[in-house]
Amino acid sequence: MSTLQMLFSVWGVVTAGLICVLIYRSALTTHEGDQIFLDASENAIASEQREIVARLERLSTPITALSIVSGALLLAIAGVWLYQGYKNF
Repeated sequence: MSTLQMLFSVWGVVTAGLICVLIYRSALTTHEGDQIFLDASENAIASEQREIVARLERLSTPITALSIVSGALLLAIAGVWLYQGYKNF
């Protein structure tokens, strides 16, 4: 397997993971309420909303990391492709 094929494979796996995490975040945001008006008897709904917000905040780090790694791999793929093209020229 060449270097370029290996980089494409790793980039595909990382990008697929990023897409899965983004889909999960999107699914969570559909359950999040922008504004909810609750009285004292509806504390369960408020705690559920706090849990959703906490999950969304925990997802920000993996999303950022996967985005950076995916972008860096894409740049590495472009660099290797250009280098191989220059070398064969």
